[in-house]
Amino acid sequence: MNRRRLLTGIAGLGITGGSAWIALNGLSGDDGGLPRKVTTMRAPGSESGSVRVPVSDTVTVIDLFATWCSPCAKQMRALTKAHDEYGDDVRFVSITNERIGGTLTKGDVRSWWKKHDGQWTLGLDPDSEIMSSLNAGGLPFLAVADADGTIVWSDRGVASIDTLRSKIEAAKKQSK
Repeated sequence: MNRRRLLTGIAGLGITGGSAWIALNGLSGDDGGLPRKVTTMRAPGSESGSVRVPVSDTVTVIDLFATWCSPCAKQMRALTKAHDEYGDDVRFVSITNERIGGTLTKGDVRSWWKKHDGQWTLGLDPDSEIMSSLNAGGLPFLAVADADGTIVWSDRGVASIDTLRSKIEAAKKQSK
């Protein structure tokens, strides 16, 4: 009887461990890393199509947000300032993992984008692949990649313009 309980317990641990691994890593054989292609949408500063994240051969600021997230709206102030300062020297990509359809439309996302002065690439990641690749545990989430595509900094929460500037400058120096 004790041997049966032991074997049942070991089997249960194996199933639990295997399930946890699949939940974290998926079944597809995909390593979950970057770069990834993200679908983009038409909005101020953004065209419909797709973009590789991080963008090749340039420093890239990756912003993960949601339209329902009030700290994400707050984060847009620093992103807008940084975008205005760096222009074409740095690529900015903001990505929402919200699913379009039902109660949320592309028009809703576009309206939020306009309201918060977004003027750069706007991406959709309804399967949260980028969020998973960056191990982002919540929103807002920022990451900066150097020109080689290596994530050199990431942070959950609202970052100041000074922090964002210093991380962009560090990535630019590393890219030289």
